[in-house]
Amino acid sequence: MRTIVCILHLISCCAFADTQTDIEYARVGDHSLKLDLHTPKASHAPLLVYVHGGAWRAGSKSDVPISKLLDHGFAIASVDYRLSTQAMFPAQIHDIKAVIRFLRAKSELYHLNTSRIGIIGSSAGGHLAALVGVTNGHKELEGNVGESLSQSSDVQCIVSLYGASNLQTILMQSAEFGLKMRVPALQLLLGGQPTEKPDLARLGSPVAHLDNNDPPLLLIHGDADPQMPPAQSQEFTKAYEATKLPVQFILMPGSKHGGAEFYDDERTAIIAKFLDKALR
Repeated sequence: MRTIVCILHLISCCAFADTQTDIEYARVGDHSLKLDLHTPKASHAPLLVYVHGGAWRAGSKSDVPISKLLDHGFAIASVDYRLSTQAMFPAQIHDIKAVIRFLRAKSELYHLNTSRIGIIGSSAGGHLAALVGVTNGHKELEGNVGESLSQSSDVQCIVSLYGASNLQTILMQSAEFGLKMRVPALQLLLGGQPTEKPDLARLGSPVAHLDNNDPPLLLIHGDADPQMPPAQSQEFTKAYEATKLPVQFILMPGSKHGGAEFYDDERTAIIAKFLDKALR
């Protein structure tokens, strides 16, 4: 019975969505940067930019765990960006902002509504999504990747699923298992540890960039996460509240780092409601 239900769900998704893969949005030297675009049946759907995780050094645009949001009428651009094994921070942010500019420039070609864009990320992708979201117009993080530099890279809401928010505090908040993951990951991302690269660590910390113009934020984190300290989302929530910005924080009892429960119907409905309010 479960197999039949899964097959019917896949058929339903195929009936209501179209996918275009490997769309090149920019080139950096010989490196081609690409995205996959998943669109619902309705034309000019609100756009979500999805940023995959993988400790900043792995992962792929082919992994789209938020695909159920297609059923709620959102288009999803799942993006690849230069990993930390290919380029150090802030190259990743430059690439993601280039995606947003590209999609705004090509909105008519791909039949998208890009007047208001949401950004979503998981794990390391949650950190990158949050940083893009709270640095609208930040000169140092804007970069010059791509050919659509006259377009805005602003986003109008952020969803971070078990992502980092402060590279300056993440190690002191981490348990032993988390340190085994974060220390080498940060070494690749920053070219050193946060104490060795304090300016870069601050530049890469969403909590360090907040102002009154930042967009609404939704955070979802497991309280038993052994890899990304839940304190990162708690810290981000408090910083948003202190700045009197709209924020919603969902702490999931017993949940660890990722898993199907973060993308089930209940969580998808919560995310869709948040996106509806911010984008429609």
